[in-house]
Amino acid sequence: MDFFQLLILAAIQGLTEFLPISSSGHLVLAPHLFGFHDQGLALDIAVHLGSLIAVITYFRRDITQLTLAWGGSLIQQRHSPESQLAWHIIIGTLPIIMGGLLLKSIVEDELRMPWVIASATIGFGLLLAWADWRGKRAKGVHEINMQTALIIGCSQILALIPGTSRSGITITTGLLLGMTREAATRFSLLLSIPTILAASLLMLIDLIQATQPIAWLDLITGSILSAITAYLCIHLFLRFVERIGMWPFVIYRLLLGGFIFWLIF
Repeated sequence: MDFFQLLILAAIQGLTEFLPISSSGHLVLAPHLFGFHDQGLALDIAVHLGSLIAVITYFRRDITQLTLAWGGSLIQQRHSPESQLAWHIIIGTLPIIMGGLLLKSIVEDELRMPWVIASATIGFGLLLAWADWRGKRAKGVHEINMQTALIIGCSQILALIPGTSRSGITITTGLLLGMTREAATRFSLLLSIPTILAASLLMLIDLIQATQPIAWLDLITGSILSAITAYLCIHLFLRFVERIGMWPFVIYRLLLGGFIFWLIF
């Protein structure tokens, strides 16, 4: 794999993983749009790990506080807003783990088709627009309850459909449940940490079973490039999300979905 292909794929993953525009849909489409051979499972793992490194690095202080608070609530029964948020992240992660294990073969075999990606891109883009327009945008990230966290977690299962966007559907659900844009985005990003880790472990098991030859330099390069672009994306997204809202991403999704339909028809 040449450096240009690595750069394109890593940038796509880094820029789209945390924006509400679907990283999986873009990665599926990339070989068709740029004339690449399919990048393979190993590179998918590498660029996802790059995204994971980026979000852990960006939220390193939050993660430390949440981990200590969660441990305190578990061992010493000492509860705080941080420990509650940590429990909410755990609860919100369980549905996607169970859903991923149950639906993995269906997603890989039957849903990676351009018309599915286009339909999900447009349909869930319109839902994001409606949520941003109708949402009360009143609750902060520490003001949600266990029920809200579970509903947002269940919505992640829809992200198994390429084109849906994990961040897009969780932000959409958060907005519909009354969260502010910044709170819905922050909770989505924190929720991505165990979710991406679990997905990467599943892909790693598949890679080990496949016994493919591994180009380690390509994987390391892809991971680093993905981490850099993802970190910049998180920083800018959180900084400007309250100001710009979700409409730029909605418009992009509608244009992208229309473009995909134009390509296949």
